[in-house]
Amino acid sequence: MKKIATGVISLTLALSLLAGCGSGATETGATTTPDANAPKPELRMLGFQKTNFDPNTDPVGKFLEEKTGYKVKYETLPIENPDDKLNLLIANKEPYDILKLSASQYTRLASQGALEPLDDLLKTYGSNITTANPPEVFDNAKIDGKIYGIPEKHPKAFVGQVMAVRQELLDELKVGVPTTIDEFYNLLKLIKEKKNIIPLTGSSTPSMNYEIAGAFGISAPFDDETGKIRHRLEDPGMKEYLAFMNKLYKEGLIDSEWPVNKAATAKEKFTSGKAAIYETDFASPPSLVAALNKTFPNTKLALIPSLKGKDGKQENWLQGGGISWYIGIPKSSKNKEAAMQYINMKLQPEIFKELAIGQEGTHWKKDEKGAMSPILPKFTEDRNNSDWFMTSTDSKNFGDMWLVRVRKDPLVGSTFEEIQKQASYSKQDPTLLAPPMDVVANNLQKLTKMETDYMIKAFAGAEDLANYDKFVQQFMSQGGSEVLKAYNDWYATAKKK
Repeated sequence: MKKIATGVISLTLALSLLAGCGSGATETGATTTPDANAPKPELRMLGFQKTNFDPNTDPVGKFLEEKTGYKVKYETLPIENPDDKLNLLIANKEPYDILKLSASQYTRLASQGALEPLDDLLKTYGSNITTANPPEVFDNAKIDGKIYGIPEKHPKAFVGQVMAVRQELLDELKVGVPTTIDEFYNLLKLIKEKKNIIPLTGSSTPSMNYEIAGAFGISAPFDDETGKIRHRLEDPGMKEYLAFMNKLYKEGLIDSEWPVNKAATAKEKFTSGKAAIYETDFASPPSLVAALNKTFPNTKLALIPSLKGKDGKQENWLQGGGISWYIGIPKSSKNKEAAMQYINMKLQPEIFKELAIGQEGTHWKKDEKGAMSPILPKFTEDRNNSDWFMTSTDSKNFGDMWLVRVRKDPLVGSTFEEIQKQASYSKQDPTLLAPPMDVVANNLQKLTKMETDYMIKAFAGAEDLANYDKFVQQFMSQGGSEVLKAYNDWYATAKKK
């Protein structure tokens, strides 16, 4: 009996050791887990609101549950006053496990101590996450030296804006697409004289038109001309741009209601034929053409790229390439390790690719040059909202995947490709990968409004440009200098890495 008992004990110990090996086994794409065989907890994720979208019934959510084994209850913030709702949920310690946050939301919650520091969790469970994102991306997420949010990098830098005019209008006037600031000015005059409509419309938000401003060397909110970051108000070209826009206003070549137009108002003036030229983005041509066709059947858009200045300057703003979202784990979460493991599993290359664009042959295909394009309508049906479910990206490969989404509409795709021809002479804002900073968060919104209000008044002549330097001094004294110091302190260190 002793021998039998001893044998049973030995067998029990052996099985325990084997079970112990199982509990330390690698969960797909993760480092060791406390118990890979234990039931996975249900997670709660809170993200931004999208119109007519329920993440709990979306095909992507079902795909992720199948691939990761994690069931996730998804919730969205309201479109109206999302920050108020977020603050209330966090104050009530609502036990979410994953939060998808904007930069301002992330900075605020991290500084309030509402987010879990993620450095140790990333080290233990985040091998895919740290492989997929270069160190400078994580530097952007650090607050007081700690990471409180996983960065979700925008897929690629791109030129996003362009001016549009009806091609038949150019044909009727017997002129081509303007390429210089002088040709553009002459086209506006010709439209006013021959057509008696508003030559160029726009709105107070945004007030900057970079296709015009680029002719004066203005291409982004911040730039680096001397190895230091400066605000565009410090560039002599800004005053020249404002003077040019004021000249157009005084001569009746831009919309007299520009200072009070909402974005939707300016768009309506263009699509109804009341205005000839309008700045748009690469994604809007389908809706513009559909609206134009009601008045101008079979219309086509001609695109006006960045104009060349008298000294040969030609620039535009190279947008994107920074951080779109920050993925936080709140301190109130009861499943912090599981949340990190789930996020990490989603960044296995094949899972992420299928999350982003689906399956080859079903959702997308390659052309003869190897470029990927969507198979419609299946791609839109199954992957139209995949961006909502992302919690960081495969930053090396997502740029090409993102273009599949751009090509969902042929007109959007062709417009995007056309305006990217400007990328070679466009510039990125050097603050793109700067980490969240309290001084920036506390001042930038106020400063941006202050600058926008001034520019709109300068357009209309309500602000005398003789006092421009005085305004810049006021801008700097009300937080501009503090913001620039913070950015330059970071920039001096970042350039050494």
